Amino acid sequence: MTIEALCLRLPRRTRASPSQSDPLRKWGYARIVIPVCDRYPMIATTATAPSISLAAAAGGGNLLFRQLFDAATGTFTYLLADVPSRQGVLIDPVFEQHSRDLSLIHELGIELVASIDTHAHADHVTGSWLMQEATGCAIGLAAVARAEKVTQPLHHGDRVSFGQRYLEVRSTPGHTDGCISFVLDDHAMAFTGDALLVRGCGRCDFQQGNAHTLWASITEQIFSLPDSCLLYPGHDYTGRTVSSVVEEKAFNARLGGAATERDFVGHMENMKLPHPHKIAEALPGNMRSGKPREAQARPAWAPVQRSYAGLPELAPAWVSAHQQELTILDVRGPEELESPDGRISGSLNIPLPELDQHHHHRQTGGGGGVSFRQSLGPRHPAAAQSRPQPGGQPARRPQPLERRGLPHRRHSPLICSFPVPIQPP
Repeated sequence: MTIEALCLRLPRRTRASPSQSDPLRKWGYARIVIPVCDRYPMIATTATAPSISLAAAAGGGNLLFRQLFDAATGTFTYLLADVPSRQGVLIDPVFEQHSRDLSLIHELGIELVASIDTHAHADHVTGSWLMQEATGCAIGLAAVARAEKVTQPLHHGDRVSFGQRYLEVRSTPGHTDGCISFVLDDHAMAFTGDALLVRGCGRCDFQQGNAHTLWASITEQIFSLPDSCLLYPGHDYTGRTVSSVVEEKAFNARLGGAATERDFVGHMENMKLPHPHKIAEALPGNMRSGKPREAQARPAWAPVQRSYAGLPELAPAWVSAHQQELTILDVRGPEELESPDGRISGSLNIPLPELDQHHHHRQTGGGGGVSFRQSLGPRHPAAAQSRPQPGGQPARRPQPLERRGLPHRRHSPLICSFPVPIQPP
């Protein structure tokens, strides 16, 4: 079914309090996206159902690989999945990026078997516990770290299997005493965490770090891989995403070329770096595998999730189960209502061009009007026009789906808004 905009209005008993950080919520609005199938009912589509070819998403190969990035900490997260079985592993997830990572896993239809960390990080909190709560996956970390909630303690030589593929665990201490690297079964790629970075390496001045140990770890466990092995670091701060064994042997500024262990240790012991600014929060959090100290607040009105596109989503099944508590506004014109797409039973139809007068009717004291914020979508020319806001300020011009990087097709999510009537201060 194709509808360009919906408006969901909550009953008074479920209305949320305004958030001072969200100007839309301050005025009683929030944007929402509901993914739907071509034909109603909504319950026919679920968030976890594989809807695309994983082989195609993997470029035609039998291994899907995604590199993700957290800009706030310069951290890379990696998702790998075996195409035939759809089983996957997640390496070094970041707590604040949980929704993004989970949405990608759901959209690709991947069964996550493990969330694994290269070490107990000092600059961010892992998202492994959240991922286990959401998917039931194992939590993997070096056994020597002795962190709580770990269900798969890892040792040198272990294998983390996903479908027909596996990652070999190699102990690479030196940055911390619990650092491990993950090497793909065919030695085509390795994930080195903070042990070896692109043209650099991890520091050695805290968490039982030792420069002599790190030198041995890199030269014996990483540089012993084939020269063609691609190396994926745990961090980078200048846009470098991947290297290779042959490159790092030749060009690594700290231990490449003709550098000796003495050169390396002398350099590392005289760096005088400040401690990571989040270390007081990150280390205790990672010793709990990312489990928060206090229970997180549940959504005030509905289980809203963010899609991989960054848009808030509601599961169709939830909307279907709570239709008696929602008002669904269909803004298509009369011609579209008669199309083969059909319409949602019980929905309220106000064509998009008429929404302005309903907005005005409500602002001037008329009762029963449904207030409208904005609609997105190229099929309605009026959707690109400015809409009035409280206080008479013109709204920002909405961007068509294509301009926002979203393909517009029959399986596209529905772009909509729901008003939660809240009086501004």
